[in-house]
Amino acid sequence: MSQGPAPLLRLYRRFAAWPAGRWLFSRAVCFKAPYFGTIHPRIIDLDNGRCEARIPHRRGMQNHLGSVHAIALCNLAEFCAGVMTDASLPAGMRWIPKGMRVQYLKKAVGPQHGVATPRTPLVAAASGYELPVDVEVKNAAGEPVFRAEVTMWISPKPAQ
Repeated sequence: MSQGPAPLLRLYRRFAAWPAGRWLFSRAVCFKAPYFGTIHPRIIDLDNGRCEARIPHRRGMQNHLGSVHAIALCNLAEFCAGVMTDASLPAGMRWIPKGMRVQYLKKAVGPQHGVATPRTPLVAAASGYELPVDVEVKNAAGEPVFRAEVTMWISPKPAQ
């Protein structure tokens, strides 16, 4: 028997049907995890095993070179990876980021578009396991500027 979409994915699909629903959903995610609000993310698409989000290029996110700061790109990667993981999580499981490896490929100027996908599908398990999530960030021209591997720790929820 199939369990159906995760609660976060069901909620996203309801919001996405409304005008400005994706914006409102993105704000709700930032309300739950306030630090992400510093990068002003907007979820573009969310499905089981995939999250796309965009951040603007704002002065408050710039480095001394006038490009999007490296840590803002890391935040975008963690945001995409976390939302994708939560939206794809089997019932009875939980997640937390465990680590991140990053590559800065090119100066990040202008709005940035991140896409997170897991290397393997998320599965229910009796014990915890590592899930590598690949995130690629591209500029407005579609050129890759940043790549990250976010390692998620997936584990069963404790018994109530």
